[in-house]
Amino acid sequence: MNISYNWLKDLVEVNLSSQELATKLTNVGLAVEGIHEFENDFVFDIDLTSNRPDCLSHLGVSREIGAITNYELRITKYESQKPKTEDQTLVTIKDADLCHRFTARIIRNVKIGNSPDWLKKRLAAVGERSINNVADITNFVMHELGQPMHSFDLNKLKENRIVVRRAGSGETIKTLDEAERKLEGSMLVIADAEKPVAVAGVMGGFDSGINNETTDVLLEVAYFKRENIRQTSRSLNLSTEASYRFERGVDIENLVRASNRATKLICELAGGTAEEFVDVYPVKFQPKEIESENIQFAVKRLTGLEVEETEIFHILNKLGFEIKKSQISNLKSQIFAVPSWRHDVSIEEDLVEEAARIVGYDKIGEELPASKSAGEYQPAENRKKELRKTLADSGFDEAISYSFIDTKNDERFALVPNLAAENLDEKFVTLKDSIIEGAVRMRPSLLSGLLDAVRTNFNYQKRDVKLFELGKVFSASDKENELPNERELFAFVITGNEILQNKAMPVGELDFYDAKGTLESAANALNLPELEFNPTPTKHLRQGQSAEVRVTGKFVGTIGRLNDEIASAYKFKQPVFVAEIDLQTILQVVEQKISYKPLPVYPSIVRDVSLIIERNVNFAEIKKAIETENFELLRTVEFVDVYEGKGIADNERSITIRFEYRSDERTLLDEEVEKIHASILQNLETKLGVKQRF
Repeated sequence: MNISYNWLKDLVEVNLSSQELATKLTNVGLAVEGIHEFENDFVFDIDLTSNRPDCLSHLGVSREIGAITNYELRITKYESQKPKTEDQTLVTIKDADLCHRFTARIIRNVKIGNSPDWLKKRLAAVGERSINNVADITNFVMHELGQPMHSFDLNKLKENRIVVRRAGSGETIKTLDEAERKLEGSMLVIADAEKPVAVAGVMGGFDSGINNETTDVLLEVAYFKRENIRQTSRSLNLSTEASYRFERGVDIENLVRASNRATKLICELAGGTAEEFVDVYPVKFQPKEIESENIQFAVKRLTGLEVEETEIFHILNKLGFEIKKSQISNLKSQIFAVPSWRHDVSIEEDLVEEAARIVGYDKIGEELPASKSAGEYQPAENRKKELRKTLADSGFDEAISYSFIDTKNDERFALVPNLAAENLDEKFVTLKDSIIEGAVRMRPSLLSGLLDAVRTNFNYQKRDVKLFELGKVFSASDKENELPNERELFAFVITGNEILQNKAMPVGELDFYDAKGTLESAANALNLPELEFNPTPTKHLRQGQSAEVRVTGKFVGTIGRLNDEIASAYKFKQPVFVAEIDLQTILQVVEQKISYKPLPVYPSIVRDVSLIIERNVNFAEIKKAIETENFELLRTVEFVDVYEGKGIADNERSITIRFEYRSDERTLLDEEVEKIHASILQNLETKLGVKQRF
């Protein structure tokens, strides 16, 4: 936003140099990013936030200067010419929900020509080119007062009247840039008796525009609904100085002054004669009122600043806030009426911010706010803290990825159980306005973000990666008018080699069992019962290297190696192992009680046995079959090794298992252990068809 230093001095007394003024403006929130000279003037390049449309004009910036310097504005109110509000046929508003106010002024006997040098220079200083005297005046008033306006050739309007309405089906308009544009029914247009002559709040029509033959002008100054202008501008892919202001919000109470200001200039510079002036105002402005029981205490509480109440009132008054007495008995309670140009102020905290920025943010000290109570962890916070610590100790880094992702990830990953409703046509949550281009989907899985992080690491030649993330995922609700479902998950990814601290040589390549061990360590950190791993085909995982994960029999997630299709999409050339678990569900599982036992007094007897099993039988099934029989004196059953190859049939493999036997009362004899051992092997052969190899 370009603001002229000399123009500001016409509107408010300024006794500061351009550099000093730029610093003052930056300190109150109007960041001056640069100053450049233009002839005998200085131009400020101000970076405004979207919530301050009131400063998209020299009047708005002058108000800020008045509050900073305590000087009065010099601007004229231009209210001598009163519009007609009833018994008029010049303007009809059919859609008052989109057009809250519309003023129209007829100016006759206008002579279109060049603008005087002073006007051309003022516009050139803020980056506007001169067109003709009438167009230049409307642009000048917009930059001065912040109110966009448009001038029509009155004689080109059918029946010399205006109708403000929604566009009809199939209607088109040729805009001032000579582009033919197709209109939609949601768009507001300014029409004559037959057809649209302007896209309301965006751009005028070519066929009704001012040219050198124009003698009679209809000057439009209006207020349109912000959301509709924003939608129209985006739908037409057409952004203008007018739409930029309208979609952020203009001052509805400034219309008559802006119209009178422009009319006075047109009559002076183009020789016109002002005639009929109408003001159609169907949706009256109701000032927002904010009640504060003690504004001085609120400033102290929120900022730590000690500011006298009279100074706070003075600052707010200079910024346009009207201060009223409250109806309640508390004498300190006040009601503050928000000015019509401040769309961003609605609560007491906003008033505090106004006072604080004028007093000076630099005066806010560094101190902790007073607390009336002690903080405490949420119920599961300590368990999650222990989970993070365990993973960090295992060499993992915690990742924090975006909650919004590209739609190309739809259906790419198997979701945790019961997250998405399968009966919905649209299972995912979609953003109307994406923060990152293309990222319009709220993530249903953490894996896409983790894999993006792995790819980034690979691009920087870092091939050994261990990352985890705790975060929320989202899905559409199957209940009408309900907010989306949210679920907290835990996921991790490992790839490359295991590297020990302070050692360059890797220990070995990470594989499925490293991923499984990581998940078991995570379960131990959360004090969960033993996890169950069942081989199961999973959409995003490689067949034969994937498993579903269960806790107390409940399916809670998946683990395995990324399949070749997804690995190719990410251009991964080395195995990548991932796991994703429903953290919210497993945190509801009752924690295992930590028990302490004395060290064994008597020695144990260990038996290693190799068994021939079919390929579809795994160690977990063997262990479960043994444990369900609750064999006396058997203490542990552990996996040792697996062998496939010479001497073993193609549909079989050899698995070595270690059994530990021990009594807490005496030393065991080989004979009694052998008897139990034989019973176990017989049970396995009966249940699973397992045969002893040696």
